[in-house]
Amino acid sequence: MPREKDRKRIIRERMKKTGESYTTARVHVLSKKTSDRPAAPAIDLAALAGMKDDAIAAKTGRTWRQWVRVLDADGAAAMPHRDIAEIVHKTHHVGDWWAQTVTVGYERIKGLRERGQRRNGTYEAGKSRTFNVPVNTLFDAWADDAVRRRWLDAAKAVVRTARAEKSMRLQWPDGTLVVVGFTAKGPSKSAVALTHTKLRDRAASDKVKAYWTERLDALGSLLATASHQ
Repeated sequence: MPREKDRKRIIRERMKKTGESYTTARVHVLSKKTSDRPAAPAIDLAALAGMKDDAIAAKTGRTWRQWVRVLDADGAAAMPHRDIAEIVHKTHHVGDWWAQTVTVGYERIKGLRERGQRRNGTYEAGKSRTFNVPVNTLFDAWADDAVRRRWLDAAKAVVRTARAEKSMRLQWPDGTLVVVGFTAKGPSKSAVALTHTKLRDRAASDKVKAYWTERLDALGSLLATASHQ
C-alpha cells in the first residue's frame, strides 16, 4: 500500500542518516508520527456533571475526575442509582445530600442520564425562590387551598402530604408530582425549592420550568401585596 511504502522510505532515510537498524529506526518514526497527532480535547467533567470541581471537592473531598476513577473501580457504571448513592455515602463517607449530588453527576458524566433526566428515563425540572416573608406565611400560601388558587392556576392539583413549614407533595392532574421544600432564612425571610417530577421528555421539562417561573412570580406579587395591607 502507498502509505506503507512511504513509511518504509522514511525509515530507510533515517537509517542512512543515523546508522540505526531498521527496527530501531522504525520505532523512532512511528513514535514521531504518534506524537505529531493533535491531542484529544480534554472533556469538561464539571460541565457534564453540572457542578464545578472546586465546589464538589470542598464538600466531598474529591474532584469529578477523582470520583469517576473511584466509582469506576467500584463498578458503579453498571449499578442502579440507589446502589451508587449507597456506596458514596457508606463506603466513601459522604453525607446523604452530597452523596446524591455525586451520584447524579457521575451518572451524567458516564452518559447514564441527561441533565434533568432520571435513570428511569423520565425528566424533572426544579425551581427555587426566596421571599421576604416568614416561613409559616410562605407555607400557608401553598397549603391553604383558597390562597393557593390565587397564584397557582392548577385547581385540580391535590396536596398528597405536607409537613408544616417543612415540605409538601402535590399530585398534578396529569399524573406528575411536585415535591416542595420550605426553608426559614430568618424571622422575615424564607425560601421554597420545588422539583416537578415524572415528566415525559426534555420539552416537557423546559415547559414546566417556564411555567414555574411565572407561578413563582405570581406568588411573589401576592405575598408582597399581602405584606403591605
